[in-house]
Amino acid sequence: MKFFVRGVCVLALLFAFAGNVFAQSNQPDQGAKSDVKEAGSSTKRAIKKTGRKVKKGTRKATHKTAKKTRQGAQKIEDKTEPQ
Repeated sequence: MKFFVRGVCVLALLFAFAGNVFAQSNQPDQGAKSDVKEAGSSTKRAIKKTGRKVKKGTRKATHKTAKKTRQGAQKIEDKTEPQ
């Protein structure tokens, strides 16, 4: 009786694992190729994002510098104005 129960359990496990093997074999294995493509896309997104941030920072710095230059020029003009 024990032998029969073990045999049924073993067969059930074999059928369960066999189903997994057949389910996975239908998918093409494109692992390395898709990994490289994903890495390239990620790099592209990162470079674009970095470029946008640099552009924004440069623009802010330029505007702030111009503003401070105007303020400094105004102070000099006020100090040198004849009274």
